[in-house]
Amino acid sequence: MDVHLKYAFGRFQEQFGSGPGLGPGSGTNLMKIDGIAPPFIKSVYRAAAALYRTDPWRRLRPGHLFGVRVGKDSDWSGKKQPFSCIQFIGGDGGDIGLYMFRSENDAKKMTGSRETIRVPNVEVLRVTYDLDSVMLPSNKRFVISLALEVSGEDRYPVIDVGRCTTTGELQFRNPTLEELRFVYAVMKGASLLHPLLQQDYGAAPKWSRVTYFEPFIETVDVQWPAEMAKGNDLVAVTISHPPGRGYQEKYSSSSTSTPTKHSEAQMEETFIDVKSNAAVCLRECMLCEEKVSREQSVCCGHCSAVVYCSSVCQKQHWKEAHKDVCGLYRAMMEREEELAMKIFIFSCSAEQPCKWLESLGIHQKGMWRRKCNCYFHCPFGLLPVPGGLWDSWGGLDENEYPHDSPFHNHFRDGISSSVFLSGWLEYYSLRSLPLTSPVADILSHPLTIYYILTALNISSKNLLLKNKEVILHYIGPEGELDWMPAFAEIGHLLHGMGNIHIIMVGPEVPTNLSGTTSGIGSRVRVNLVRGLYQDEANYLPTPHVIMSLNCGLGSYSCWNGALDLIKSTNVPAYFTNESELSCSSSKQVLRAAGLHISYPVTPNPFRSPVRIFGTSTNFPSYSNCFLLGVNT
Repeated sequence: MDVHLKYAFGRFQEQFGSGPGLGPGSGTNLMKIDGIAPPFIKSVYRAAAALYRTDPWRRLRPGHLFGVRVGKDSDWSGKKQPFSCIQFIGGDGGDIGLYMFRSENDAKKMTGSRETIRVPNVEVLRVTYDLDSVMLPSNKRFVISLALEVSGEDRYPVIDVGRCTTTGELQFRNPTLEELRFVYAVMKGASLLHPLLQQDYGAAPKWSRVTYFEPFIETVDVQWPAEMAKGNDLVAVTISHPPGRGYQEKYSSSSTSTPTKHSEAQMEETFIDVKSNAAVCLRECMLCEEKVSREQSVCCGHCSAVVYCSSVCQKQHWKEAHKDVCGLYRAMMEREEELAMKIFIFSCSAEQPCKWLESLGIHQKGMWRRKCNCYFHCPFGLLPVPGGLWDSWGGLDENEYPHDSPFHNHFRDGISSSVFLSGWLEYYSLRSLPLTSPVADILSHPLTIYYILTALNISSKNLLLKNKEVILHYIGPEGELDWMPAFAEIGHLLHGMGNIHIIMVGPEVPTNLSGTTSGIGSRVRVNLVRGLYQDEANYLPTPHVIMSLNCGLGSYSCWNGALDLIKSTNVPAYFTNESELSCSSSKQVLRAAGLHISYPVTPNPFRSPVRIFGTSTNFPSYSNCFLLGVNT
């Protein structure tokens, strides 16, 4: 009896004088939903935890209503969106949660100045973050049995659909499987988009304590987990404030479900002014290597992949070589849509690197100095070291770069607090980074390393899970030598696992740094060794894995000796390439060296989102774009 009273009083105390909300979670159990599976529930709880980490309640109040749209109407039963309006409650007291309404009118009816109004026959879907101490025993057992992810330190989401009867009584039911799928997409989208809201300082009356925001409408692509996907891996989630801002769907044979915004002026996709900078943006003729401006250059009309200075060179090259590969090049160019990362909200075209960096305010600053040729005269690894992390990231806003701190309270399947990542969207969400931040362009290197060691190579993953050290031989570092602050993220991601010893070997390592060791946090240390890998490998600790990022296997003859060594040692080795063309060249070199490609060519989920351009070609190229492996 005492235990029962303690539980009942705890529930009452949690709710007493609570303000907006319909009370704590009703005790519904997602396992009772027809057709649901444990992986589906785990994905929902991870999405809820990701939303909680972004703390929308810090700025948002129940009076801030948002329009929401997930995919197209035809994606849902009844050819209609299940919910069209959401609000966050708990920012000014009471239950912490997310409410979803069938219409904006329903949301307005239920939103009072201090309390949530019980309107008869109006349904509201709730995601209520209940304290662990006041959860129903049945829900506690459910959470423990599935090892579901905690939100914050001690809260778990309870998801139900509430309805007030004409007598004022509240009734609750479990959401349907489709409603739960909708909730997942909204939580993932909201966690990424609400930080982009800009306060409108001129709209609020002087006496008002409520924050006003500028009109807002943004779309982000959310990746469905495998258990939720229905033909499409991505779905477009659009959130607007205030609700009711217009949308227009364009139906085509394409499978995309991204809605097109028509209530705002079309945003410029690139920051490059072709006319004013045509003299700066020089290309190189594929045949005669003559420099030519972009405006004066000629491209193959069939594949659009190759650049020429004139139609004369184009015709000659067609006869000599291009005719045999034009079809292949066209197929490579058609992958542009697939490889582009559309989740980011900044210009991802760096045809003129200096102009791109200037548009972001980071040109010739911090680690970004290696992203253009302005510091080519300074040897790799010897850029002047700025004062602190803020300077290293080029003076980006405090919320736009990862701080030197762990990932707080991250638990996956109850095993440990280690972080296993599947892509940029998950990383940005965990770090609460806005999608306007360009840090993925530099973080592509350390996160590709982490992804290979924890997702692709089973032996290294097992060593890390056993709290042991993994030795990595990293061949051919260049710009990475000046990006050591970014490599600190590997240590934070390793929280709860073992250590990584990275030995960077290559001719670009400065002589005065060769032989030095630096600790990057408590779980990562880096050794620098100058020289060719085949000459130095015998003096190094035996590796568990070998890597080379943006390797350019077909561009350097010195790779021959390194590949012979990799073949003889039979150590798993992974390579990345910037484009499909360079990847094809790498495959030829590997096969010529007698190496079997055991991990096939695959797009890297942690490739840079910033497209780079060759001097003579237009192939879709991104740093660390494609992965392949041998001896795996």
